[in-house]
Amino acid sequence: MARDSSPILRHQIDAGTYTDQENVLRELVRNAHLSPEERVAITKAAADIVRAIRGHTSPGMMEVFLAEYGLSTDEGVALMCLAEALLRVPDAETIDALIEDKIAPSDWGRHMGHSTSPLVNASTWALMLTGRVLDDDQPGPVRHLRAAIKRLGEPVIRTAVSRAMKEMGRQFVLGENISAAMERAEGMEKKGYTYSYDMLGEAARTEDDARRYHLSYSRAISAIAIACTNKDSRKNPGISVKLSALHPRYEVAQENSVMRDLVPRLRALALLAKSAGMGLNIDAEEADRLGLSLDVIEKVLSEPALSGWAGFGVVVQAYGPRAGVVIDALYDMAIRHDRKIMVRLVKGAYWDTEIKRAQVKGVDGFPVFTQKAATDVSYIANARKLLNMTDRIYPQFATHNAHTVAAVLHMAEDKEKFEFQRLHGMGETLHNIIMEKHGTHCRVYAPVGAHADLLAYLVRRLLENGANSSFVNQIVDEDVPPEIVAADPFESLSDTTLHIPTGPELYLPTRVNSMGFDLTHTPTLDVIESARAPWKAHSWAAVPLLAVEAKPNKTVRLLNPAASSRSPGTVRNASEADVKAALDNAAVWDAPLEHRQEVLVLAADMLESHYGEIFALLAREAGKGLPDCVAELREAVDFLRYYACQATNTPPAGCFTCISPWNFPLAIFCGQVSAALAAGNAVLAKPAEQTPLIAFLATSLLHEAGVPRAVLQLLPGGGDVGAALVSDPRINGVAFTGSTGTALRIRQTMAKHCTPGTTLIAETGGINAMIVDSTALPEQAVQSIVESAFQSAGQRCSALRCLYIQEDIAEDVIEMLAGAMEVLALGNPWEISTDVGPVIDEAARKTIADHVETARNEGRVIAELTAPTKGTFIAPTMIRINGIADLKQEIFGPVLHIATFKATQLNKVIDAINATGYGLTFGLQTRIDDRVQHVSERIEAGNIYVNRNQIGAIVGSQPFGGEGLSGTGPKAGGPNYLPRFSEPDLKNVDENWDTNQKKLPKMPAHTGPVLETVTLPGPTGESNRLSTLPRAALLCMGPGPNTAAEQARAVSALGGTAVELNGQIDAGSLTDGPAYGGILWWGDEETARAIELALAARSGPIVPLIRGLPDTARVRAERHVCVDTTASGGNAQLLGAAG
Repeated sequence: MARDSSPILRHQIDAGTYTDQENVLRELVRNAHLSPEERVAITKAAADIVRAIRGHTSPGMMEVFLAEYGLSTDEGVALMCLAEALLRVPDAETIDALIEDKIAPSDWGRHMGHSTSPLVNASTWALMLTGRVLDDDQPGPVRHLRAAIKRLGEPVIRTAVSRAMKEMGRQFVLGENISAAMERAEGMEKKGYTYSYDMLGEAARTEDDARRYHLSYSRAISAIAIACTNKDSRKNPGISVKLSALHPRYEVAQENSVMRDLVPRLRALALLAKSAGMGLNIDAEEADRLGLSLDVIEKVLSEPALSGWAGFGVVVQAYGPRAGVVIDALYDMAIRHDRKIMVRLVKGAYWDTEIKRAQVKGVDGFPVFTQKAATDVSYIANARKLLNMTDRIYPQFATHNAHTVAAVLHMAEDKEKFEFQRLHGMGETLHNIIMEKHGTHCRVYAPVGAHADLLAYLVRRLLENGANSSFVNQIVDEDVPPEIVAADPFESLSDTTLHIPTGPELYLPTRVNSMGFDLTHTPTLDVIESARAPWKAHSWAAVPLLAVEAKPNKTVRLLNPAASSRSPGTVRNASEADVKAALDNAAVWDAPLEHRQEVLVLAADMLESHYGEIFALLAREAGKGLPDCVAELREAVDFLRYYACQATNTPPAGCFTCISPWNFPLAIFCGQVSAALAAGNAVLAKPAEQTPLIAFLATSLLHEAGVPRAVLQLLPGGGDVGAALVSDPRINGVAFTGSTGTALRIRQTMAKHCTPGTTLIAETGGINAMIVDSTALPEQAVQSIVESAFQSAGQRCSALRCLYIQEDIAEDVIEMLAGAMEVLALGNPWEISTDVGPVIDEAARKTIADHVETARNEGRVIAELTAPTKGTFIAPTMIRINGIADLKQEIFGPVLHIATFKATQLNKVIDAINATGYGLTFGLQTRIDDRVQHVSERIEAGNIYVNRNQIGAIVGSQPFGGEGLSGTGPKAGGPNYLPRFSEPDLKNVDENWDTNQKKLPKMPAHTGPVLETVTLPGPTGESNRLSTLPRAALLCMGPGPNTAAEQARAVSALGGTAVELNGQIDAGSLTDGPAYGGILWWGDEETARAIELALAARSGPIVPLIRGLPDTARVRAERHVCVDTTASGGNAQLLGAAG
């Protein structure tokens, strides 16, 4: 069962998630029912309101601030980031680094004296002085003087900036607790305003969080009750609650526990609010939870004890094309349950997040309008709808926009039947004018909480209103005429200047993105379930697929790691005779390039059309949960299309062996095979022993798409088959993904049997680390850590193994981590509610279990869950260590090791991580841009992820592969991968050495600068940059001085570092010699073989022998840095561009 229930309402709501927005807009324009004359009158009235606001003596602080520091200014973005992080950082050292990072680089001087507010001017002056003190890029004595002031002044600067941030907070937060807020509200209440209190805080990450928020809401309701003196609850103060604060896993996949635990909590709050005679509003959240929210709302609203209470409220977001459907559903609920309810209509607060999510999911469409004018039109049309439902609904129009206010006033007949709402600290002048002139009601939505909890809220408000086009930003800018500020949105619907690519369009025109599946979307879940259900008990059979008839070994029954009794099928492994037949009959793919490309693209389409069978097989053979099944299929499809696009007519290497792992049995299998095929090679594919069925299915589809049997042959089996396929002289290349130890053994076998210089592409393991400093937002960091360490049961080569947390925040973060781990669901990967499935087999389970047992006996286990007794499960576990040096090997499962560090020890931590010799993935959680730069430059890892999880590897966007003990490169899914599958250059010169050389040359210092950086395509709100930098120096062995010099020139021409021999050297000395980046030898094969054997005997990273001109990736290492640019609150760039 892909989902836990199937209510009609959910289908109705979800059916419109990705609806055609043009159709919706046409209907909205009709429903607004405004003639051209009426629209002109509304715009004129709105322009008059703007003039009145501008003529007023005191525009609000928020408006003035945004006029000066909008999102179009570096300073505005810097201030937003500073506000978001500063108040939660406990240690002085990091506070100073954060302030310097955000303030020093910006040009505060140009804002000096511009603002109408003395407070904003004073802040500018303070920030300008601070910036000057912190900016060390001044020559001579001035710089030293500033450095001295900076040293003296750090506590002063710290205090001043902290005070400025708190003052900013005071503008937007009514009080640090409910009683202080209510006291402060009295002044506005005397002017006729009522209040709705919003208790600040992030979504619950743990059960403790949810209980704490529930009690906090309960206490607030009890406190507010004192002020509820009116019989009509709509005239009393109210409270807003977030469903995500009442449940740590408020998501579709956890629907059963949401309905079990969240519904009673909300019901209890509603009953308390009814007793108090006040309103309780359910805040709107992300679009993927809308259907679930309505299920919860209906369940609570139907409570008989709530009859006669008109205070139950729901927030509806106008930026969602489903707003009208939601309002209709709420009206229908009110009629069916005989209730009177409140509906607060807002524009919507997660716009940039929704855009990014839809792109990442790869779905065709967005759950929100992509144009600001469309949201404004939606607001007006849905306001009209609400004003026609006042028999059951009390509309609450939350807006600071003069045009929207004018439209509502125009459409409304009875001022007693609705109210306006505004945010505390914003829109005060506008609503004072409207209340005075029209006698309307207005409620202030007021955040309550500690300044440290303000961050997410404040940044969201800044982002919403900071775009140049926003009404709040323009209201005080006298250069913008009132008629423009209050422009009619109906007029600008056709001005589609901003095109935001949908999921399928992300990589156009090069290729179509893989098909996306939204696993929170009821229709999608139903389609997946019906597609995979026929395969739930199916038994597959895999056999070798050769150019000739196979003579395989006897049948072996395969195990389902989640339940050994439910086998997914059988395999007959390749025999010695099969291996020989495959090698004898292997043929390169000499079809025209266009034909090869067409076949690979067709194979990608066929994989997508078989998604039901593939999802079922991945769950049953590899123990993969549905999100992992989707990601794996998409990656496999992306590889096929990406390499098809990249293919050229360069001659192929010849016959390539591809050995793929069990942890990505479809994606990596297809990645290796499709690259080799795109280059025109013959391919001998050996899948992991545990997962031959998925490889058999993929190979069958490739054959069906048009790859000849002699070109692609499948040889299932164990290590004996793999060994045979890398020890034949006819093999011209090997692509391997697996353990470092196996890669080194393959290297030794190839050195003995294959032609010297035969290509080995190895992507191996890693002891991957993440550093979390004290500026990181704990909730975001915890989410990223849990995903990185425990998703896929920790069985990704990219998974997080060692977490370093700055000690100033370690206790809180570890407590939150333990709580987040507790709410993970272990079990059958077929069920969508399962977070952590089994490890692959009993051997893997025992290795991990022994490691955990040792830590338990030593008293180092911080927290662990309980594993299911059936199947090969390991419970997620956290273990305390002193540092990464304590980890002698990679533990390939859901086990997270945690160490702490002092603020002053960052460089020591980086050195310790680099000292492991591995370099696959690395994560960093920080708000300090300079630190991102510093760490990215110093850490030796192929893939660096900032302010997000570290398990991404999107083809063409985040090319994947490590360095050192983690792999040879080039990165899979990147621009330098495919050339390695072509025939390498081979030179055989006549020159010889006249002299001998005793010692190998020393390695020069490896401090190569970045040679080139390219920005790769991807979703909005994410930066993906691929850089190349010189590898360790390559040794130029000639033979002969002229050849060595020519080799050095070839290396230098590609940006690398070369060291030249001055004479003949004993090849055997290379075994214990320096760790060169590669060895160039263009002489006889006998010496080449001796070099290969010496290199293969090395421990440590694989050093290649290069027998001709090197390709770029032999000389340059690749580093990829992915930064979630929305992490500090939102996507400023996208919001700034969205008119």
